[in-house]
Amino acid sequence: MKTNQFMELALEEARAAGARGEVPIGAVVVLDGTVIASSGNRTRERNDITAHAEVAAIRMACEALGQERLSGADLYVTLEPCTMCAAAISFARIRRLYYGAEDPKGGGVDSGVRFYAQPTCHHAPEVYSGMSEMEAAEILRGFFQGKRD
Repeated sequence: MKTNQFMELALEEARAAGARGEVPIGAVVVLDGTVIASSGNRTRERNDITAHAEVAAIRMACEALGQERLSGADLYVTLEPCTMCAAAISFARIRRLYYGAEDPKGGGVDSGVRFYAQPTCHHAPEVYSGMSEMEAAEILRGFFQGKRD
């Protein structure tokens, strides 16, 4: 899939997160073609293990809209969400999830527990994977290679 403007913004958030020393993952919440919120990982900055890019962006979007649910909103994220983030996406009632690189080790959507396929999942978004996959994966590879060097 080609990069679209929303995934490009998520990639920018990922790069900014990496520059802050965070694992470089970015997320963008879009409603009716308008960006409502965007964030990169902020777990180290906030000393909060739940401050993944997806959760931070969802929190910001809910605050901006003054509501707890994001029905009709789409989420663009650079890496397959983990199980925690997949649950937050479900609980927020996100309409569509677009993600870049797969995460065979920690993903919770198409890898691992496959959260949306579980009978206990109350809401499953439409999922579109592989958007800007190579660029998203390269950002992550470069970040971790830099840590090893």
